[in-house]
Amino acid sequence: MLVNTPKQFFFFKTCILISSFVLLLIPGAAICQSAQNSSNAPIEIVFTSDAHYAITRKAFRGDTNVNSHIVNTTMISQINNLPTLNLPADNGVGAGNNIGYIDYLIEGGDIANRMEIPYQSAAASWAQFETDYFSGITLKDQQHKPIKFFVIPGNHDITNAIGYYRQMQPLTDPSSMVKIYNMMLKPAKPMTNEIYNYATDKINYSRNIKGIHFVFITLWPDSAERIWMEKDLKTVAKTTPVIIVTHDQPTCEAKHFTNPVAPHNMTKQNKFENLTAEYYKEGNAAAADDGSTDIEQRGWVRFLKAHPNIKAYFHGNSNWNEFYVYKGPDNDVALPVFRVDSPMKGKYSAKDETKLSFQLISIDPKTKDMTVRECLWNTNPSDPSAKVIFGDSKTVSLKVD
Repeated sequence: MLVNTPKQFFFFKTCILISSFVLLLIPGAAICQSAQNSSNAPIEIVFTSDAHYAITRKAFRGDTNVNSHIVNTTMISQINNLPTLNLPADNGVGAGNNIGYIDYLIEGGDIANRMEIPYQSAAASWAQFETDYFSGITLKDQQHKPIKFFVIPGNHDITNAIGYYRQMQPLTDPSSMVKIYNMMLKPAKPMTNEIYNYATDKINYSRNIKGIHFVFITLWPDSAERIWMEKDLKTVAKTTPVIIVTHDQPTCEAKHFTNPVAPHNMTKQNKFENLTAEYYKEGNAAAADDGSTDIEQRGWVRFLKAHPNIKAYFHGNSNWNEFYVYKGPDNDVALPVFRVDSPMKGKYSAKDETKLSFQLISIDPKTKDMTVRECLWNTNPSDPSAKVIFGDSKTVSLKVD
């Protein structure tokens, strides 16, 4: 539009003022426009894990033996309410500001509980998860578009696909693995239950978000996973911060490795679950939950040392809210780690429902600071209208030296 005369200038200026006034009258329009124009707006991510569809909570909001569907949907309603809240004044990313939007949600695995009798099939559990999360979460991102999901499998999802040393019904059901595979890897020819092979069809993928490289891997960074990770990390600059998201804690669990004794089967005696491609090296039998994994960890630590741009690690599996530093078996690394709670099987929240939580991850793409905040979503079980209360928080730098 050409402006050549005073009248034309007055008309042009009036149009701008009216347009601006109209934007202010539209709820969220000015905020949305600002977010669209700012590449430096914080990345906001919800992290939760271990939904464990099929089981029940012993107690929840005045009731007993409460189904996982009810507990998860109650948490989802609190997640949906996040944009209306202000962040706490904790000196972290966005401190004191209105949240306004959520860009992504990460589900850290164990979507379907293990199908031991009398629990339902993985197919039935996935169907509930799909309805509750993908249809029930109404959050919008910075561009006012529906948020994106990042989903990884847990040990229960994998066990359902490959079998277990105790009887399950059905004996195997790879439904949740296949659904996650198709959703996150988007193969040209969709995977099916009939052809799914856990040995070859791992769920590994990565995403670049505003200069941060997120790596999502299957269960734990064992020697086989590290081969894939090595190839993936060659696609990003060594100055790019990397965040690993997986199911198991950095120490892993001895029973999750593969039985090293031929024919490498799973039995009630050895308790191996054969979830990793790597054989257990510490001995001939895993000692349930307390078997040493020092040898396995040393291979993982060597990988960390070779990739100093790995700046953080997120996991579920053993569930409670914890911000800690992984130092390795020889105390020679220092990796910030973020452990998240479960709505169904939290170590502490299973007994005390007021401790139920998920996490909100806020990342400043300009400064590369990341703040992870505990979101306590059930502090007053007798009051369904009670909002999320922020608990502990931890801020770390993702800058690569």
